[in-house]
Amino acid sequence: MSSPNFNDSSHWKWGIFYFNPQDKRLIVPKRVESLGLTINFANPWSILFILVLILLIFATERYLRQ
Repeated sequence: MSSPNFNDSSHWKWGIFYFNPQDKRLIVPKRVESLGLTINFANPWSILFILVLILLIFATERYLRQ
């Protein structure tokens, strides 16, 4: 990993939420890389990213119902 201490358990809340203020990446691989990606919740852009994702889901669902 390019992030220092990526697999350090102190950066994983409940073992599934990645929270590392020293890691500037927004999207990071999960601990088991074959399981996909996760969000670095310590990144200030993470909340905006989640809100935009939720809005896109609702907009798509609304569009498909027309």
